Amino acid sequence: MNATDRTPADLLRSALAADAGRPLVTFYDDATGERVELSVATFANWVAKTANLLQGELSAEPGDRVALLLPAHWQTAVWLLACSSVGVVADVGGDPKAADIVVSGPDTLDAARACSGSRIALALRPLGGRFPQTPDGFADYAVEVPGQGDRFAPFAPVDPDEPALVVAGREFSGAEVVERASAEASGLGLTGPGSRLLSGLAYDTWEGLRAGLYSPLATGGSVVLCRNLERLGEEGLAKRVESERVTATAH
Repeated sequence: MNATDRTPADLLRSALAADAGRPLVTFYDDATGERVELSVATFANWVAKTANLLQGELSAEPGDRVALLLPAHWQTAVWLLACSSVGVVADVGGDPKAADIVVSGPDTLDAARACSGSRIALALRPLGGRFPQTPDGFADYAVEVPGQGDRFAPFAPVDPDEPALVVAGREFSGAEVVERASAEASGLGLTGPGSRLLSGLAYDTWEGLRAGLYSPLATGGSVVLCRNLERLGEEGLAKRVESERVTATAH
């Protein structure tokens, strides 16, 4: 983290400048056996494309609210940073009726239809795969995002003191996300560059978001993000900690 970093998007830019090739997010789904590893550069490319989709295709503007009906997943992490890049509010698990845009996984499509604005659906399939058939009333993220630009520039500067994140009823500005993620990192065992935190926490609380994304990003570390970790068992978890060179855990 640099002293000038005031938003999560700033943290990503600093990480990109420091070491673009290092791992940032390694994702496991223990229900499907999926494993995906994203370097800082690859993650940032997904964020840029998603931010361009938000700003260019969906006409999102600073202050707009995006309801993220998504589990702890590498694509959710991408959306969180894309929202920060544009300056829109990422409302994790938020009410679709109150949102300008809703982004839904396959299990929450019915609830997401309450949004009167744009609706994006994520299949959450391995390798970012698309739906076999696009759900009615939605655009398929996996279809829409590949053609977006690899570089992103916001139309308007992002104000770090404006609302950026809502989770579990608590609102944070971009600056608050950065400050708390940095201040609370040591309590998670993140001691700086090279730290590798395994998180099995859901993304529906601040504790899950800081462990699963923001604190590793703020400290130059990386996260091993595990969905359905309870299926792994203690022996499997110990093997993963060893094979992934994990230095701290939160689950």
